Amino acid sequence: MAHIPDGVLSAPVLVGGGLMSAALLGIALKRLDYDRLPQAAVLSAAFFVSSLISVPLGPSSVHLLLNGLMGLLLGWTALPALFVALLLQAVFFGFGGLVALGVNTMNMALPALICALTLAPWMRRVAPGRRFWVGAAAGGLGVMATAALVAIDLGLSGEAFLPAAQILVLTYIPLAVVEALITGTVVAFLQRVAPEIIIHDEAGHA
Repeated sequence: MAHIPDGVLSAPVLVGGGLMSAALLGIALKRLDYDRLPQAAVLSAAFFVSSLISVPLGPSSVHLLLNGLMGLLLGWTALPALFVALLLQAVFFGFGGLVALGVNTMNMALPALICALTLAPWMRRVAPGRRFWVGAAAGGLGVMATAALVAIDLGLSGEAFLPAAQILVLTYIPLAVVEALITGTVVAFLQRVAPEIIIHDEAGHA
């Protein structure tokens, strides 16, 4: 349930999430790294497709997020890439809805940015053989941070949502493990075939 549908969240949460997303996107567009646009297009498409495939898990459902990977590889450019994918999903498939688009963007993009700011510098410092673990950390952090933000949004929208918010966080723990393995494997593969993608110099973009 990373895509919160319309009609669930309270107006203050919707407004706050929308303003936060608008501010982050404004900064991201000013810092946009045009050299990474081809990578952004590929990862945005991968996110678009993978997040359409939901797996039921208890009372909720989960799907791959890939926001940790996107933050790690794209930096600030991950934010508009995620926004475009979420917008297209809302328009064409009704995933999340247009009213909740700002909140859903914040829930996906803020963890991606955290990974970019905290783990991408670590990626450049560690030995090549240990970069799998940086990728794994990004994958797990992206999922759990998104789960936490979704739970906070639900909790702030009403006490009736608190049990669902707690259950949602628990259901995303297995996904965090899976995504950690996937992201770590992708990073390890890129380390072998195209290391310049994962050790780029941010030059102020993150």
